Amino acid sequence: MDNGTSVFLLLEFSKIRELQIMYASVFLILYLMTLTGNFLIISAVVFDSHLHTPMYLFLMNLALQNFGSVSVIVPKSIINSFMNTRQISYSECVTQVLLFLFFVDSDISLLTLMAYDRYVAICSPLHYEMIMNRKACSIMVGSVWVASLLNAVLNTTGTFLTPFCSNIINQFYCEIPHLLKIACSDLYVTEIGVVVFSITIAFGCFVFIVLTYVEIFLAVLRIPSVQGRKKAFSTCLPHLIVFSIFLFTGCFAYLRPISDKPSHLDFAITVMYSIIPPMMNPLIYSMRNNDIKIALSRLFGLKSLM
Repeated sequence: MDNGTSVFLLLEFSKIRELQIMYASVFLILYLMTLTGNFLIISAVVFDSHLHTPMYLFLMNLALQNFGSVSVIVPKSIINSFMNTRQISYSECVTQVLLFLFFVDSDISLLTLMAYDRYVAICSPLHYEMIMNRKACSIMVGSVWVASLLNAVLNTTGTFLTPFCSNIINQFYCEIPHLLKIACSDLYVTEIGVVVFSITIAFGCFVFIVLTYVEIFLAVLRIPSVQGRKKAFSTCLPHLIVFSIFLFTGCFAYLRPISDKPSHLDFAITVMYSIIPPMMNPLIYSMRNNDIKIALSRLFGLKSLM
């Protein structure tokens, strides 16, 4: 393949035109739901001064990440389906890989920071203002975006250094495992090493989050109020569930052998880690939060969303 002028062919949802339109319509609905939920969170935090705190700073950045990650991969798939084409240019494919990895890496890091923020707030409330001050939070968030960009550049470079023997990608966007599958040089072994290293770091973040929530649960159990314990558990458990789905489906997608033919399992796993978490995060992390509801009611001039 001539990498300067070539095009890739993405997965076709169906040979039947009506089913193709149906799949695209479902993707469009999921995409609009994701954009709406995350846009509401961003608007609430930006325009309500009461939410200018570390926890909501992290939530806003998570919403930006969710907004970006789905916008990188879903619109192209929807447009291709409606226009009855499978093509994506080489440069578009490189951009997809770079930006998607950038946003996914930042997702894992932000969720780790959010767990640490909750740990400090619940387990060391007297030191919270000193530890999670504005300067420290700004440095943390800035470090997340910079480190995520560097890792995305490293993985993208490792993926596209090798020539490709085919232009058929059996996935609805340019996903690294499927690109490595069509590589025709041993150079891709280097990128596999980078992927394994990145996943190891992600799993380390998961272990940190689990241990952090164990400490939080132990602290919550000491809360005398039954209502207080119930509220804390109802907030923490969904976080762990969504993050677990995101991490384990992502690891499974990147580490399992890729089949030579289009696979419904590959497609389902990719949707589970690339589309479902950004859509669910606003509901789980924010929309059940009374502060967010009050901020939105002020923003839109409503009496109450509670």
